Amino acid sequence: MFDNVADLLEKIRLGEDSFLELKEVRFAGQRVNAPHRDALADELAAFANGRGGVCVLGVDDSREVLGVPLERLDLVEDFVRQLCLDSISPPLAPVIERLTLPSSTGEQLPVLKVDVPKSLFVHKSPGGYFHRVGSAKREMAPDYLARLFQQRSQVRIIRFDEQPVPGATLDDLADPLWLRFASTRIQDARDVLLDKLAMARPDADGTTRPTIAGVLLASPDPRRWLPNAFIQAVAYRGTDVRPQGAAAYQLDAQDITGPLDAQVLAACHFVRKNMQVFASKQTGRHDLPQYDLTAVFEALVNAVAHRDYSIHGAKIRLRMFADRLALYSPGGIPNTMTVESLPYRQAVRNEAITSLLAKCVVPDGYDGFTGRRAMMDKRGEGVQIILDNSERLSGKRPVFSLVDESELVLVIPAARLVEAG
Repeated sequence: MFDNVADLLEKIRLGEDSFLELKEVRFAGQRVNAPHRDALADELAAFANGRGGVCVLGVDDSREVLGVPLERLDLVEDFVRQLCLDSISPPLAPVIERLTLPSSTGEQLPVLKVDVPKSLFVHKSPGGYFHRVGSAKREMAPDYLARLFQQRSQVRIIRFDEQPVPGATLDDLADPLWLRFASTRIQDARDVLLDKLAMARPDADGTTRPTIAGVLLASPDPRRWLPNAFIQAVAYRGTDVRPQGAAAYQLDAQDITGPLDAQVLAACHFVRKNMQVFASKQTGRHDLPQYDLTAVFEALVNAVAHRDYSIHGAKIRLRMFADRLALYSPGGIPNTMTVESLPYRQAVRNEAITSLLAKCVVPDGYDGFTGRRAMMDKRGEGVQIILDNSERLSGKRPVFSLVDESELVLVIPAARLVEAG
């Protein structure tokens, strides 16, 4: 916002409004004394809860450019960055730019421009929940706050995965990644085709931007916009997170990133690499793995397809122990479903994501254990495959459970690898 100095100077000349806040910076020894930490956090959160905005540090309310001492720019930037992490929930990640602006005497003085985009989430700051009304922040009334939570969550009329991502552009989608969803017979322009695929939507200003589904499946690293859109995988030595007496209690650990389909395949590889496989020689050599990889594949696809991406700070967690595999997926069970009804009913939280995964081709080398060529078949058979295949291998049925109505947990018992004969 206000991307060049001329536009920013003109905006400062006109004064504060819904998109501009001006702050003088003062110091007490080696710390920032003004603006007050909590007050600035309230201002920045108010921008994020609205349509975004810019705070210029080094310009006072009378629109006079006072600047920030050059040797203290690092101190002020650290002050802003830290309050965005510690005083605002969920944390903000504004764009902080150093530039110079002319004072009334013509001297070029350093200032900090803090650019806060409209957020996908609702942010709480030390004073509560604020939004911007003209040149002032206002605490949101309960009914307004309720509507904002609804608009920025998966229960809105436009599903969360079809919501445009503030600050993202169509150029942030990699051509090879989004073109794989396009039919060669369709000659639509890029923005039209992406809109049809629910990978892009116009925002409040009419600018076509990638959706949540778009960045999750067609950007090289979705964490740029959704920091927790990855799978955290850990393989442990024993049956507990940290068994007593085990110095190296973790055998392997990996943060699995990239487009969702790539995450699934990499997580399958992690399981295959870290599970034990026993070679039985009783009736000719054949392998007895700890886990059925088709069941693991189905579980991971379900996790990335149906997790609640509107929950900030929650990631998919894959945990491998000596006796079990546990998969934690953020979000409760949608609609009126229960844990017991999972094998028998279907409910889709992320319609765009599931539709795109159904178009994703499983690459050679993986289709042998998935049993199909696409990541999803949308027939609702995945849960039953997880239960049946795993029980057939280990003799024990996997268990689904719900933690605090906000996280679905799947535990798959490991097959006992005991040599027969």
